[in-house]
Order: sequence, then C-alpha cells, then structure tokens
Amino acid sequence: MNEARPESMSAFWMPFTNNRDFKSDPRLLVSAEGMYYKDVDGNQILDGTAGLWCVPCGHAQPRIVSAVREMIGQLDFAPTFQMGHPAAFDLAEKLMDYTGHKFGHVFYTNSGSEAVDTALKIALAYHKARGEGGRTRLIGRERGYHGVGFGGLSVGGIGPNRKAFGPLLPGVDHLPHTHNLLKNAFSRGEPDFGAELADELERLVTLHDASTIAAVIIEPVSGSTGVLVPPKGYLKKLRQICDKHGILLIFDEVITGFGRLTTPFAADYFEVEPDMMTTAKGLTNGVIPMGAVFSKRHIHDAFMDAPAGIELFHGYTYSGHPVACAASLATLEVFKEQQILEHARGIQPYWEDAVHSLKGLPHVIDLRTIGLIAGIELEPIPGKPGARAFQALKKAFADGILIRTTGDIIALSPPLILEKQHIDDLFGKLANILKNLD
Repeated sequence: MNEARPESMSAFWMPFTNNRDFKSDPRLLVSAEGMYYKDVDGNQILDGTAGLWCVPCGHAQPRIVSAVREMIGQLDFAPTFQMGHPAAFDLAEKLMDYTGHKFGHVFYTNSGSEAVDTALKIALAYHKARGEGGRTRLIGRERGYHGVGFGGLSVGGIGPNRKAFGPLLPGVDHLPHTHNLLKNAFSRGEPDFGAELADELERLVTLHDASTIAAVIIEPVSGSTGVLVPPKGYLKKLRQICDKHGILLIFDEVITGFGRLTTPFAADYFEVEPDMMTTAKGLTNGVIPMGAVFSKRHIHDAFMDAPAGIELFHGYTYSGHPVACAASLATLEVFKEQQILEHARGIQPYWEDAVHSLKGLPHVIDLRTIGLIAGIELEPIPGKPGARAFQALKKAFADGILIRTTGDIIALSPPLILEKQHIDDLFGKLANILKNLD
C-alpha cells in the first residue's frame, strides 16, 4: 500500500465531516490490526470506537480476511434477483441460529440506512397485505438516528440531520427521548427514571388512532446521538403498548447488534423481542458493507399468501453479495470460536469502572455506561456547542487514541477483544485530555 500523503484532498467530499477543518489538518489512517490503527506518519492509534461502531472482532482478523480473499477469487458477484448463491442461504440459517431462532427470516441490504428503509417498507406492505392498508403512520423518537435514507431521516429525531432535506415523509410522529440529566446522571446501566415516557405512545395512539399506525422504530440504546440508555422497564412497556394496538415494533440494532451490549443483540439484553430488527456494522466486522433486516415469521408469511409472482417488490443489486456473505459467515465463526461475547462480559465491569473514574474531572457533567459502550457528556462552551468535544477528539488523535464525538458528548465503543491494558491506556490518556480542555 502506498502510505504517502495524497497529492490533493479537494475532490473527496467527506461524509459527516467538517471538510474545511479536516483538510487543513488531516487525520489519515493507512493500516489496522487488532486494537490499533496506524496513521500516515507511522503512529499507533488505539481504536476506542471499533472504527465506527463496526469492528467487534478487531481489525484484520485473520479468519475473516481469509474468507473474503477466498470468496472474491471464487465468486466476485452473483445476482439474487430470481437466482442465488449458496453463501446467502447458508448465512441466513446461521443468522437465525445466532438469534436463537427468535426470528424466522432475513432480508439482506448493504447498510444500516438501507436496512431501516427496508424495514419501514416491509411494515407498510405487511399491513396492506393483511387488509389494514390504513396503517401508514410511522413513529420514531426524538434524538433517534436511523441512517440517512429518506425513511430513516423521517423517523429519526436529530435536528441537524433533518433540517436541510425537507419535506420528509408525511404522517410521521415522534416519541420524546428519555435523556434526563437532572435525575439520571452518572448511571451505570439502565437509569431508574423515565419508564413512564413509554406511555407517550398511548398519547400518540389517542391522537392519531391505532388503525393509522404501522410501526414504531427505536434504537434500544441510542448511539449516534450520544449513548442514551433506556430507563428500566421502558422497552417492555413499549412492547406491551404495541401489542395492545397491533403496531409493529422495530428495533434498530445497527449499533447494538453483534455483541455491543455483551449479548448477541440488545433484544437479548433487555429481554424484549421486536417484530423486526435492523442490523449492519458488526454483521461483517466492518470488512464489507452489508445490512440485514430480521423479521418474525408471521410478517414474512403474510406476503406468501399473495397471488403467484414476486411477493415483495423491493431489493438491491448487492443484496446478499457473496463477498459480504463470506465476511459475515467468518465473523459468526470468530464470535463462536474465540468466545467474543464471553470475553466482553468478563471485561465489562473493568470497563465500567474505568469510565466512571472520570467523574469529577473538569467539564464532565455525565457518564453513561452499558455493555461495552460509554457516553461522556461535557458541559458546552457558551455559544459554541460541540466545540469542547471536538477539541477533545483532535487532542485524542494526536495522543494516540481514537474517540468519537457527537455534539459535546464523547462516545466510546471499542472492539470487543480489548484487554485491561487497552482500557488503562485509553482512559489514562482521556483523563489527561479532559483536564486540559478549554
């Protein structure tokens, strides 16, 4: 690989990036292995974010790399419209095993954004197939992130993601978010206050009538908006209300799926089963883009009663791409053979204690932990929202650690293979950074 700096950076319009700031002082990664990246100057960067929440098994994992190399030389592409290839079917069965057979079917996409839009379309078409075509309303949640498709943006609740792209889908409403600094600051795991906020769904049912509502979609733990952990009992209440009114419940597990909470999915951690579940990121250990929608059998079967022919007019050229399937199959093997979840559960208490050791440092107004995720909320600089955390991101990279920021919140989500020395290094450096922020 050519590790020289690029001659020019002007042509690449970077996503979710302050392009002008970055190109004046770039942070360029050129290789990765295990828990570390290497930058263009040869410095090691400890990965505190699993790339972008998506590398649970660590970088350049040999089993996964080998599987991708083998498949790309054997079957570089195969269409899945009216034909298929064995790996797509093998993976579907393995994924059903991984869910404990709580779901019956999987629909492949290429990203979390596509998985969300797919799940929303399936929800609408499901009700229509059952003779309830009036159920067209979708319910999201404030501060929710569901990707960047028009469906995901519409049900999402992060203002800056939405405001430049309207009008969005009509007939969408939002539940309130559950973040409450006054009552739940410095919680470990699920906070005590806020389960009653699930009752806001009953208010929306009263407002719109249940016969108009197709689905509720939420992240079990909101990641991209700053690690918002659901209050105790909140998700179970939502499940009960959805059941009462015949509303589908969709969990967006693009971030929480594949071990992030030390369980296969957040649905397992919280013991709440949604009707559908969107996934991506850790599905292939981030090696090849891929997403998937898991659905209960009754949703799939409602389409199979239609007249002969194509049951669902939806899909993508790369749905079930053979190389992505190979990466995912190998990822599942690594989870099992290397006992990734067991290791994550074992080290989680040490991680949690390290996060909460930051309490009392300058500007820290909240610390939130669940599984191997952390949210470190900083007091904003007056009149400069997000500036303090962005300053921390730059200082962290210069000091050899990779963190993620959203607003004035630092979000951490390391590869699940991390050891205690990685935690010590990450939080030792982060503590010093926090002590020296403006």
